[in-house]
Amino acid sequence: MSHAMNSKFIEIQGVAQTFKTHKGLFPALRDIQLTIAKGEFVALIGHSGCGKSTLLNLIAGLTLPTQGVLLCANREIAGPGPERAVVFQNHSLLPWLTCFENIHLGVERVFGDREKKTQLIQRTDAALEMVGLTHAAQKRPGEISGGMKQRVGIARALAMEPKVLLMDEPFGALDALTRAKLQDELLEIVAKTQATVVMVTHDVDEAVLLSDKIVMMTNGPAATIGEVLRVDLPRPRQRVELAESADYQHYRKAVIDFLYTRQAHVEKTT
Repeated sequence: MSHAMNSKFIEIQGVAQTFKTHKGLFPALRDIQLTIAKGEFVALIGHSGCGKSTLLNLIAGLTLPTQGVLLCANREIAGPGPERAVVFQNHSLLPWLTCFENIHLGVERVFGDREKKTQLIQRTDAALEMVGLTHAAQKRPGEISGGMKQRVGIARALAMEPKVLLMDEPFGALDALTRAKLQDELLEIVAKTQATVVMVTHDVDEAVLLSDKIVMMTNGPAATIGEVLRVDLPRPRQRVELAESADYQHYRKAVIDFLYTRQAHVEKTT
């Protein structure tokens, strides 16, 4: 019984999203049907303008669908909630607060009314430790690197003990080495916390390395899910070993084939 429930932890049923713009209505998404199991890592991939971030924002409850319904643990998603934490590409830290204070703010919001101050501090310290930033606790965002800023953003999200971690290209602005390091750390953190993760990316290797399931979106406007690819690679996953794995190459090729053959992006001239 419980397994049947868990296999449909997030349910997206017949969702469409249309935005009002000065040029009239813009259909961003149509006919989105997707179920995500508890503890599953799902990557949303597609070309720019395919509505990946729109879909993530709908799961976050930051916007509401024009049509259809989204459920998390059998409850309708009607707005943001602490059980769904978001990590944005630009980390969105408050520059005047230290790393510790940025995380503590989130912790206080979720646990402040039912836990003692010492517990809130412990939670904050534990989150910093999890992303390896104990030494930078008292630094402000302007004093640390981009990779470290992203780590603080991830720590803040994790500190809320969310059931769902939503990530919008969290490593998109980072150099390749930092990005690889954070991907590896994310694999470890997710294994530890068992969180359900939905991550927007346009990086094929990132999607295959991290995911249990890759949701490939068709081109916008009125984008929808073109194909869902299940990635059956054993965990824990090692980047170097995977590079030589035939299965890894097979999944990689399937995503590239979808993106660049079947959804070859026609650059629109405006």
